[in-house]
Amino acid sequence: MAAAERRAFAHKINRTVAAEVRKQMSRERSGSPHSSRRGSTNLGVPLTEVIEPLDFEDVLLSRPPDAEPGPLRDLVEFPADDVELVLQPRECRTTEPGIPEDGRLDGQVRAAVEMYTDDWVIVRRRYQHLSSAYNPVTTETQREWQKGLTHQVFEQDAAGDERSSPEDTAGGSSSGSQSHVTGNPPEQQDEPRRCSGSPDDTPRGSGASGIFDLRNLAADSLLPSLLERAAPEDVDRRNEALRRQHRPRTLLTLYPAPDEEEAVERCSHPEPPHEHFGQRILVKCLSLKFEIDIEPIFGILALYDVREKKKISENFYFDLNSDSTKGLLRAHGTHPAISTLARSAIFSVTYPSPDIFLVIKLEKVLQQGDIGECCEPYMVMREADAAKNKEKLERLRLAAEQFCTRLGRYRMPFAWTAVHLANIVSSSGTSERDSDSEGERRPVWSDRRRRGPQDRASSGDDACSFSGFRPATLTVTNFFKQEAERLSDEDLFKFLADMRRPSSLLRRLRPVTAQLKIDISPAPENPHFCLSPELLHVKPYPDPRGRPIKEILEFPAREVYAPHTSYRNLLYVYPHSLNFSSRQGSVRNLAVRVQYMASEDPSQALPVIFGKSSCSEFTREAFTPVVYHNKSPEFYEEFKLRLPACVTDNHHLLFTFYHVSCQPRPGTALETPVGFTWIPLLQHGRLRTGPFCLPVSVDRPPPSYSVLTPDVALPGMRWVDGHKGVFSVELTAVSSVHAQDPHLDKFFTLVHILEEGAFPFRLKDVVLNESTVEQELRASLATLRLASPEPLVAFSHHVLDKLVRLVVRPPIIGGQMVNLGRGVFEAMAHVVSLVHRSLEGTQDARGHCPLLAAYVHYAFRLPGTEPSPSGGPPPVTLQPATLARGPGRPASAYLTRSKSISSSNPDLAVAPGSVDDEISRILASKAVDRSHSWVNSAYAPGGSKAVLRRVPPYCGADPRQATEGNSGRASAYLKGASSAPPASQPRPTAQKVAEGREGGKGVQTFVPQNPAGSGEPGDGHTSLLLFPSSCLAPADLTLSLPAASFRSGGYGGSWAPRHPAPCPCPLQLLHEELALQWVVSGSAVREAVLQHAWFFFQLMVKSMALHLLLSQRLDLPRKLRFPGRFLDDIAALVASVGLEVIARGHKPGKSRAGT
Repeated sequence: MAAAERRAFAHKINRTVAAEVRKQMSRERSGSPHSSRRGSTNLGVPLTEVIEPLDFEDVLLSRPPDAEPGPLRDLVEFPADDVELVLQPRECRTTEPGIPEDGRLDGQVRAAVEMYTDDWVIVRRRYQHLSSAYNPVTTETQREWQKGLTHQVFEQDAAGDERSSPEDTAGGSSSGSQSHVTGNPPEQQDEPRRCSGSPDDTPRGSGASGIFDLRNLAADSLLPSLLERAAPEDVDRRNEALRRQHRPRTLLTLYPAPDEEEAVERCSHPEPPHEHFGQRILVKCLSLKFEIDIEPIFGILALYDVREKKKISENFYFDLNSDSTKGLLRAHGTHPAISTLARSAIFSVTYPSPDIFLVIKLEKVLQQGDIGECCEPYMVMREADAAKNKEKLERLRLAAEQFCTRLGRYRMPFAWTAVHLANIVSSSGTSERDSDSEGERRPVWSDRRRRGPQDRASSGDDACSFSGFRPATLTVTNFFKQEAERLSDEDLFKFLADMRRPSSLLRRLRPVTAQLKIDISPAPENPHFCLSPELLHVKPYPDPRGRPIKEILEFPAREVYAPHTSYRNLLYVYPHSLNFSSRQGSVRNLAVRVQYMASEDPSQALPVIFGKSSCSEFTREAFTPVVYHNKSPEFYEEFKLRLPACVTDNHHLLFTFYHVSCQPRPGTALETPVGFTWIPLLQHGRLRTGPFCLPVSVDRPPPSYSVLTPDVALPGMRWVDGHKGVFSVELTAVSSVHAQDPHLDKFFTLVHILEEGAFPFRLKDVVLNESTVEQELRASLATLRLASPEPLVAFSHHVLDKLVRLVVRPPIIGGQMVNLGRGVFEAMAHVVSLVHRSLEGTQDARGHCPLLAAYVHYAFRLPGTEPSPSGGPPPVTLQPATLARGPGRPASAYLTRSKSISSSNPDLAVAPGSVDDEISRILASKAVDRSHSWVNSAYAPGGSKAVLRRVPPYCGADPRQATEGNSGRASAYLKGASSAPPASQPRPTAQKVAEGREGGKGVQTFVPQNPAGSGEPGDGHTSLLLFPSSCLAPADLTLSLPAASFRSGGYGGSWAPRHPAPCPCPLQLLHEELALQWVVSGSAVREAVLQHAWFFFQLMVKSMALHLLLSQRLDLPRKLRFPGRFLDDIAALVASVGLEVIARGHKPGKSRAGT
């Protein structure tokens, strides 16, 4: 653009760069004010290069200790107690953790139990709350701070009030006002007042007025003890106390709050991971009455979503019969457990919808006759006609008593109805709503605040909410009889869709008259007497004898992306249909018995089936309802099982089909087995779930049948309908142990195999041994990106922990360590990307995923820092494959394997000759300067500084020798600072000084303490030896803990005594490996990592902090805390990421990196 065409304001734009401004300011400060002011208008600022900033620690180390004597020295040093390690107990909702009690747990289950019970490991910055990023100064906080300030009146304020009083003359004020009008500056306005010698221009009551009127000057108060002798310490103490009086809490209280838009960054700590809950409603079953009362009736509640055509909750069984009616079943019942006497249930709904129904099903004791015949008395007879039908009622009661005595363990379908929940929560309810709650109404509960990431409803469902409606009591009067041919869930969804139409076909049917009263209200935040889905007591539980409220497990209509936080291992069995139409013989009243078998022995049925209502808590067998005279029945039953912690190959579900004789006949048994089938629960290490269509055998299964499936045609066995599938059943697991995803299951299984060393192992059709497991593990790492998002998010903590462990503790195969750094880094990048994409709608203002942030802040810990268990096996001497051959392995085997396990880069074409040559080739291909990297010969094994990398200096020596040294302040290293970390100056012993475990909500804090204060044997403390993962510590870290604070599931079961222990095998450092892999990664992986760089940076920062704390290196100078090769990686990484962020900032089409 030409100069003439430029607009006027464009000529006034200051185009001076920042470097010129800094140079100009430095000249103005160095010279005299007048000369700089004169020169700044005439001389231009030359373009100069910006001077590098000073190294703060170098400046401190170069100055003598007495340069800043006294307390001012602390102002220039980093606080010694800023970083602390906090062990925060994990919050448990239940009074007991609910972990398996069996001590024989395999590695996978044991790792899950430890994850759900270990305390949170938090690296806390003690003074972080003083930062404006975590504690921003806003207008509201400024007003809160200003509330306690006293109103101060100054002489200038008093002078202004007196000059404006009526008794004063108007000359001065008028002149002052004229000066304001004319726009004179305040300095010119005050100049005549300062120079005037007139008493009228002097504020009255001030010291200056005494020049003209000393008689009117008020006398000052006398200073007591002015001439008395006092010690300087007392004077200082008194002055300090006076200074603290009326001191405001904040220094800059009256300073205006900064603009929110100008804030550089707003940070906050993530919330701890917690169990996911949707919107919760409380349903209380109050009473159930029929026109005639002749037999016990049992109820079932469940939620169904018509739009999704899915059952969204497990069944809740309730029993509202009177004690006299329950007495009819005393021949078949045992003493009922109190958990089966619940009449109230809490349902959770993650995705509220106007298409959700509360379905109520009724069952009765099996009797002779079909459903229509059994329902006829309830549809015809009325309570008002009891006198007229007295004889008929007596016959019905007598028949019911006989059936209860003989067939009390079997039930049959009776009737059903449904309640449209949208009519309850909306302002316009149905005609069946009762306005009087009969004393059971509760106040409206506030919205729940602790919800998972799915508490937002989808578009179109925002108007439907189950969290703030008015409690109501409903009286349901119409029930529909069950139809023997339409008992499946598919038929139920058709009925529910028809109920919403104005001209419903169901309304034309003759109903079963009854009165069921239920109370529906929003669930309270912390209800009393509540049982979890595993029948554990939820806090608070005041009295174990009170009638409980059951939490009903939700089956969400759509995916729920939330991590598992507690141990849960449940299995649901849903028999759908049975086709015995081709079965010969009298096979009509069919019942299916379900058993969980530990082996083929009939006595090995485990009591893991949850009871229904008014029965024992767990049973060994359960039966489906019987449909009278039907050879192809359909079922709606749900069996809930508690899976054992360790499922073996012999565990299976055994289904036995019985023909039940309803009419007693001589020589005829009550039940006759007519078929058998089974489902092995474990196949190739995976839990079998999903739909099954099984063939049924006429004969009993042969020995050792549990390891085979019924699809195998065993010789000598007869099958129904020529070995075709005639029994349809579905298995659904809700487990925080079994991932139920093929890619995740394979990854967990391979890691478990390597940890246990269980070779050979069959994985599907492949037998794994030491020569093939590495290839399978690398392939499994590459296929983690194909895992389903929902199980991947649910087991994200497990996956990340396993990946970190593979980096820190590389697997050992044949006595050689296998470096999987590159594959693990790529897998971690893809896992983080998938988790972040699944939870995209829950990101915070900075674009961070709360789940990943919570993992780093709370759950992440360095593997290898746990105390070694006492009495355990001695550590095995291991040889890295890149340095030497494993003992007992031929040279040919080593050469063939060196390509794949030599280093982090598995694509090397030739066998490396040394570590330097190997890594140099990698770095040369990446064009990265690694002159000071760990591959330098000084840091390589055998080099002069190899001890810093491989072996702790005091391994095997007296731990007390390692704790002798001076203070860890920066001033202590002014003399004799060298490039090697001084082993005689470790960080003081970390001792637990704060512990509060009231009600399981305490926090254990580890802060620096004097070594002399550590617990000695016999003083009520147990000392722990923590070996850092890198073996870089100048000494082992001794933690003095009260013996009473130990519990199972913490840092190992038993603890090592306080005496030297052999050093464990060399381990990797996570932050160093992440930095290395990031620097040498390819473009595709680098792009994936850069999108979520904040996660990897935070992971590295916490790993570095834990390493410094556990290795007692936090008090070393900054340049001596980490090796030079790691600092080179960080410098290269920061430069690369910074350039990428700048480049993307200039390209609007590309998204910014997640830094």
